[in-house]
Amino acid sequence: MTRAYIGLGANVGDAEAALAGAVGALAALPGTRVVGVSRLYVTRPVGVADQPDFRNAVVALDVPPGPDPAQGALDLLVHLKALERAAGRRARGRWGPREIDLDLLAFGRHRLSLDRPPDGQSRDVAVKGVRLLVVPHPSARERLFVLAPWADLAPGLVPPGWGETVGSARRRQEHVEGSGAVRVAGDWDPAAGRWRRASR
Repeated sequence: MTRAYIGLGANVGDAEAALAGAVGALAALPGTRVVGVSRLYVTRPVGVADQPDFRNAVVALDVPPGPDPAQGALDLLVHLKALERAAGRRARGRWGPREIDLDLLAFGRHRLSLDRPPDGQSRDVAVKGVRLLVVPHPSARERLFVLAPWADLAPGLVPPGWGETVGSARRRQEHVEGSGAVRVAGDWDPAAGRWRRASR
């Protein structure tokens, strides 16, 4: 099995319920096991400020490695995009509102840059122009809304090519964006399959 980290985000409709549903859908993927779910965060939008705050989280999964890392990562990507479509993801502008967003942040210890297959493309490909899968996620180091929940699960992880831990990157980016850019909204309750009010 390969440890993968998936970033979750939403700010349309009942975003918290959408993310909880995504955790359940990820757990149901063939041969996949959920290893951990971060706290739920309320985060300020990045890029386009005139939209609702986001809800963000990160999930750690053990997934089938595939015949090789490239194919394993692409197989997982295709599943993620299928889950987005099933959850009602619509094509919108860059950095715009999201019914659900599922990003592959890391896939084991591998550095990958791969052409996405057609069913691995984002709904926003015509706007965003992102046709490659790059792992680790190329923007994760500069996004506190990713780093904060990721650091809940793997603060000591040094993703390939980073030269710093996820926890260090979180602290660095918090100095840039300010501590008010993210706030904890809930703790994951695995028995209920949802977040409950944060206890800390």
